[in-house]
Amino acid sequence: MTGGGGALLVVGDVVTDVVARHRTPLAPATDTAARITTVPGGAGANVACWAARAGVRDVRLLARAGADAADWHRRALEAAGVRPRLVVDEGAPTGTVVALVGPDGERTFLTDSGAVLRLSAADWDEGLLEGVGRLHVSGYLFFAAASRELAGLAMRAARARGVPVSVDPASAGFVARFGVDRFLAAVAGADVLLPNRDEAELLTGLPVPAGAAAKLSRQFPLVVATQGAEGVLLARAGAVVGRAGGEAVTVVDSTGAGDAFTGAYLAAVLTGHDVLAAARRGCRAGAEAVTQVGGRPRTPL
Repeated sequence: MTGGGGALLVVGDVVTDVVARHRTPLAPATDTAARITTVPGGAGANVACWAARAGVRDVRLLARAGADAADWHRRALEAAGVRPRLVVDEGAPTGTVVALVGPDGERTFLTDSGAVLRLSAADWDEGLLEGVGRLHVSGYLFFAAASRELAGLAMRAARARGVPVSVDPASAGFVARFGVDRFLAAVAGADVLLPNRDEAELLTGLPVPAGAAAKLSRQFPLVVATQGAEGVLLARAGAVVGRAGGEAVTVVDSTGAGDAFTGAYLAAVLTGHDVLAAARRGCRAGAEAVTQVGGRPRTPL
């Protein structure tokens, strides 16, 4: 499935990331030394920034942020080459994620969704799809009624125009609490599903990555299943049809690696690359992402 150009519309989330990197195990009931950095984040926003970095000239983002930080996030997105449509929420703060990053670079999230899940159908504008070649929806939106309605509306509107839709499940933990069957029903109709290894296993009950990707591809035309440092599996019609290897790098912070992959992958497909070539570009972006703190490109453009 190659793309015919056009803009990328991301419907998703903007959050403030507080990244705490600790070299020793967390010490309960006392202090653990850490290096703490506050950076703009959010799965949807990160995808948009990496897509702009990868060469998409028109990247649009629909998201909701609290009045407390909306201007800061807007400036950061514009500096990264993204055209943000940020709905300012006067009743809820901007979503915040505390990322606890251990010595191996692996992260654990503490998430306050804040304004993210208050994105609603009233925030939708059909004009956002003008000239769009692909729609990408962050899975975080499916975990609350209002944002789930908006996500469904955007997906239906895109499909009515013949615009391919991709979805990232976003969080195995949230999917488990929401319910696998409910989640699969909510994202039905997506052309591309982009789960990571844990999400694919949860969605299928299969611990074998290739088997999980293949099974999901019976429900979605294309499954692009990331495997961390091991790369990515591509599956269609119940079979794995391609693999792209990962790259060996020193991991500093794994926050946003999947978002980097998705942004670069979508950019490559939009500019005419086949899915395997796009997956390789995604793997390179993911490898770059883990060598730095936070989920955005170090140099936006």
